[in-house]
Amino acid sequence: MTLVPEHIAGVTTHTRRGAIQHGFRYGVDFVLIDPEARDTGPCLFSRNRFNLASVYDIDHGGRLKAGGGSKWARDVLAEHGLTDRQVQLLLLTQPRFAGYVFNPVSFWLALDDNALVAVIAEVSTPFGDRHSYLCRLPGFAPITKDSRIRTPKSLHVSPFQAVSGGYEFNFDIRTDRIAIHILHRNGAEGVVATLAGPRRRMTSTGLIMAALRRPLGAVRTIMLIYWQALRLKLKGSRYRTRPTPPKTEVT
Repeated sequence: MTLVPEHIAGVTTHTRRGAIQHGFRYGVDFVLIDPEARDTGPCLFSRNRFNLASVYDIDHGGRLKAGGGSKWARDVLAEHGLTDRQVQLLLLTQPRFAGYVFNPVSFWLALDDNALVAVIAEVSTPFGDRHSYLCRLPGFAPITKDSRIRTPKSLHVSPFQAVSGGYEFNFDIRTDRIAIHILHRNGAEGVVATLAGPRRRMTSTGLIMAALRRPLGAVRTIMLIYWQALRLKLKGSRYRTRPTPPKTEVT
């Protein structure tokens, strides 16, 4: 069943734990689409062509700015044992606004008979790196709001956090709301990141309001990242240089 494109006007929070504590909360606009469907959204949303809001296959799936789209995601799922082509694939991501995009994280959602059975968390950094984390339970059992999925950290995301420890993912994907909770554990240090918001049918009016409410799109995202980095530096947090990125695309 094809999903009518949805707009999630949500909130993201980050809370740093440990000796130097820090936190922030921002409004953010995500879209939830069927990446294998034809363009079925409102007139101000497009797939693979310029518009006020758009999602391009090249922005997702594999290497940064050279993505393979849904084919890449299905190949990853198949390599790890999920070979049923009837599984529905959805993409939760921040769209390009007026052609510009930067996604710290996007999520490929795999559903079997409306049950969430796998998620690929696609993480990108301002350093030009990307790595993805496959989240699943044994045997691709349904992932519920009570599931906790753990995976080692592999990618240098923040210069103020070490590439060590691991992530704990929690997904609460309902028909009317999405809530995602990610905990990075590294001894006494760590970061909690959340994304939550209601699911609503995408409309041109909603996209216009999003562009007015949070102008500059991806430029705003980058500016906020550097602003928070400056605040951490001023608090005395240790700066770590970028290590060699992982050779594999998926953990």
